[in-house]
Amino acid sequence: MKIFVANSAYSDLEDIKEYYIKEGVAHIGKQFIEAIIEHVQILADNPDIGRVVPEFGEEQIRELIHSPFRVVYLKEPNSIHIIRVWRSERMLRLADERKT
Repeated sequence: MKIFVANSAYSDLEDIKEYYIKEGVAHIGKQFIEAIIEHVQILADNPDIGRVVPEFGEEQIRELIHSPFRVVYLKEPNSIHIIRVWRSERMLRLADERKT
């Protein structure tokens, strides 16, 4: 199964990077981003591994927990779309992030 990353998820990863740069620990941000990208690869062979996002309760909107982040994705028949990467404590809001 092919994995796509929406612009909103790219922006989230950039925000993570910038946050850790401002905190003076850029290497931690880089490690988180690399680990998140590696973790997401599991979805190619296991698209149902993530739980259904509680805020939506829709079978196709799922998330992987990569503490302290939530990697939210849209599961389609032949593809996975990563749509957000948020801090776990934040409530999730989606506008029109299903587009890549």
